[in-house]
Amino acid sequence: MIRRLLFAAALAPIGIGAQTPAAAPQAVPPALPIDRVVAIVGDQPVLWSDVLTSINQRRAQGLQLPTDSVGQATLARTVLGELVDEEMLVQKAKEMKLEVTDADITAGADRQIKSVRAQFSSDDDYRAELKKAGLGSPEEYRKSLIEQYRRQNLQQKAFAELRKKAKPVNVTEEEVTAAFERSRADLQKRPATVTFRQIVVAPKASPAAKAKAKAHIDSLLVEIRKGGDFEQIAKRESMDPGTKQLGGDLGWNRRGSGLVPEFEAMMFALRPGDVSPVIETPFGYHIIKVDRVQSAEVKARHILIAPVIDSADVAAAKVEADTVAAQWRRGVPYDSLVAKHHDATEEKGVLQPFPRDSLPASYTAVITGAKAGDITAPFQLANPRGQPKYAVLQIVTATDAGEYKESEIRDQIRAQLSDERSIRQLLDDMRKQTYVSLRM
Repeated sequence: MIRRLLFAAALAPIGIGAQTPAAAPQAVPPALPIDRVVAIVGDQPVLWSDVLTSINQRRAQGLQLPTDSVGQATLARTVLGELVDEEMLVQKAKEMKLEVTDADITAGADRQIKSVRAQFSSDDDYRAELKKAGLGSPEEYRKSLIEQYRRQNLQQKAFAELRKKAKPVNVTEEEVTAAFERSRADLQKRPATVTFRQIVVAPKASPAAKAKAKAHIDSLLVEIRKGGDFEQIAKRESMDPGTKQLGGDLGWNRRGSGLVPEFEAMMFALRPGDVSPVIETPFGYHIIKVDRVQSAEVKARHILIAPVIDSADVAAAKVEADTVAAQWRRGVPYDSLVAKHHDATEEKGVLQPFPRDSLPASYTAVITGAKAGDITAPFQLANPRGQPKYAVLQIVTATDAGEYKESEIRDQIRAQLSDERSIRQLLDDMRKQTYVSLRM
């Protein structure tokens, strides 16, 4: 299934990352010797067929097998070592009483099955290929995948717990340079990227529209307090498209999970069954009802009534955005403009480097040809919740596509090497505490 789980985070950015699930089943070579035990971890055997299955899955992902017997034996020993590490983590997870739920694993397994099935024109072809690959029927294949995903989840949970105790390992400058040289041929090309700060101006409802929305939600609160069904009223009245059909259900939320501060503060102040007074956020007016509370989490519903934004409000937002751009170019401090004009529901600040070709078309259009320090003209943003907004950007950095230089990623390589070695140290310590017998 998924191998090299342990080293994914540490090695992927320099081109040696974890394998992903196989795109399609691959047949085990016909000249198989009788299956045999090639390692014992604790009281669990690792079979030669496990090693072959892992190698075949990597072949499906593009791994080129060595042509010489020495290289093939080295690959088999490497894969066996990783299978031993994974089995140790599964056993450690059980020892630590870590658990995974069906929801954690069945969704991933079913996505994998769907991806594999899509590569065959008929059920008969699909079944034939599964049988040819030694994977049995579709039902047996699904059962096997679920078990692999279960083990993967246990490994990840155990590793996350153990990693908290891992100690950083020093890496020399020479080792960083050597790692860069080793991985240079495998490095992806650096995409053209851009970083920017932005100010987003949202249309503001008129006082009359706000008063009308407030009166409406006040009437809903009266209805609820007289015994009205919160869920049904949310389905009937709420203007939040993401939760309306769910009766306002927001699911479980922790503090800092992305809710606006005013909403979060009120939600965590309520007890199960409580209904809040009307509160105002940048989205409009809300009523909140808490359904359940558990450690550090709240399950709640809400009703949103947003003031109506008309064309005059949108036009006023465009004028405001033009003013922001002009003032920014004249040297008015960014922080001052943000405090006065920026929509609190949108990101701001120096955003992470974005590949230019992954940005929305509206952003791509204004940054084409822009240089560091340039301030763009206002442009329109689509707003799934309602009327459009307007953004003004300042380009912070603009990098062309090309090969990475060592100086650009030295810190990243150093951190990855240190992480890899601390992981290896952690696993080696586990081996000292676990019975491991290699028989290959």
